[in-house]
Amino acid sequence: MARILLRSRHFFPYLSSIVAANKITRPFCTVATVSAKPPLEPLLNDQTPPPPPSASPPTSTSPATATAPARRSWSLFKFGALAALTGAVGAVGYATYAHSIDEVDQKMRALRALSSKNSMLDDASSLQKFQALAYSSALKVPTKCIEIYLDIRRGIDDRLKGFVEPSSEKLLPDLHPQEQHVFTLVLDLNETLVYSDWKRDRGWRTFKRPGVDAFLEHLAKFYEIVVYSDQLSMYVDPVIERLDQKGCIRYRLSRAATKYQDGKHFRDLSKLNRDPARILYVSGHALESSLQQENCVPCKPWKLENDDTALLDLIPFLEYVALHRPADIRTVLASYQGHDIPSEFIERSKEHQRRMQEQKQHGRFWRR
Repeated sequence: MARILLRSRHFFPYLSSIVAANKITRPFCTVATVSAKPPLEPLLNDQTPPPPPSASPPTSTSPATATAPARRSWSLFKFGALAALTGAVGAVGYATYAHSIDEVDQKMRALRALSSKNSMLDDASSLQKFQALAYSSALKVPTKCIEIYLDIRRGIDDRLKGFVEPSSEKLLPDLHPQEQHVFTLVLDLNETLVYSDWKRDRGWRTFKRPGVDAFLEHLAKFYEIVVYSDQLSMYVDPVIERLDQKGCIRYRLSRAATKYQDGKHFRDLSKLNRDPARILYVSGHALESSLQQENCVPCKPWKLENDDTALLDLIPFLEYVALHRPADIRTVLASYQGHDIPSEFIERSKEHQRRMQEQKQHGRFWRR
């Protein structure tokens, strides 16, 4: 209690001083009261007025802002150069696809003549002479570019021909004059005369087809026999040397003599330097591997069947063709299209013998 009274004694004098300093004026008193706080208006008037909202602060030009137009111009230049390059590549690609090199060269002659024709008459005006000179000069640049394109394309075509086209326009030497009547029998190698097989325990092995020796020995009496394979010569030569120990095969052609087209190696019989009317091509994949299907004699592919007789079954038909020598073998093969040639030939032979027998009997009847 004494502590509370002690605090009150110290508190009341402090409270009375505050009341005296802030004494409220009495009512109806004409003396104006003076506020202890100074007015705020002079403090605000002494400060600098803020700038108007519409005024923007001065901007300073930075290096990044200064280089923006240069970057934009460089981007436009790169885009234009890329567009021009794309257009040039597209034009060259279209010209290569749509026109042969001879067609482009033929069209180039007219452009070359225009670029070299810059002579004017003596009475022509200076303006006409200048226009003619400018026109001729403007044509020289595209003319030179096209000439460079033709040179490059010729070089590329020559390189590609070494991989795509046969190694020679005449794959076989000229036929002897005394053998002009002889037919050429072209034989495929793999799955036609032999079959190559690989196993883990023995590796690669090549097997002879049943009847291949008798087939070659008998038909070598009537035909010029040529082996035409799409395999490499390092495979073809050793196989032929082991297969043909009696020399029945006159010539052997390997992959270098084929034509590469659509991802496959085709036999081009037109490059054999032989009459197409006297060429027969025997293969287990004849129609799929030759560019001249009208000369094909299809047979069954051989894949190590022990009872296979396809080669021996073809001997009667091939012997008959060689002995009777039709004017064009392609018309004969067209009549067998869609049929098994050995079976169809036997049926036709039986029918021919039956007709001949009937004619003989009919002649004997009238002679009686």
